[in-house]
Amino acid sequence: MWHYYIYYRVDAADEPALQTQIHNMQARLKCRTGVAGRLLKQRENPLLWMEIYENVEDSAGFERALGRAVDEFEVEMFLASGTQRAMECFSDQA
Repeated sequence: MWHYYIYYRVDAADEPALQTQIHNMQARLKCRTGVAGRLLKQRENPLLWMEIYENVEDSAGFERALGRAVDEFEVEMFLASGTQRAMECFSDQA
């Protein structure tokens, strides 16, 4: 199984709109892949967000679906200027 952690900084002015977009994107992604996502905000810096997707079996298929969803919901346009989404992927198999 694979676990995805995607973090990024958001523009304060766009925070409410982006939160709605992310929740809608995660709902669509769950319908398409069966993988539920969570959205977290850092305690000390609430403009640093993290999406978490756990227990992904088909990593290649999930990454394609995630990329399409990010484009479809225009997530990148809500990020803080000069920043981008960073994705880390971990396995629970040692």
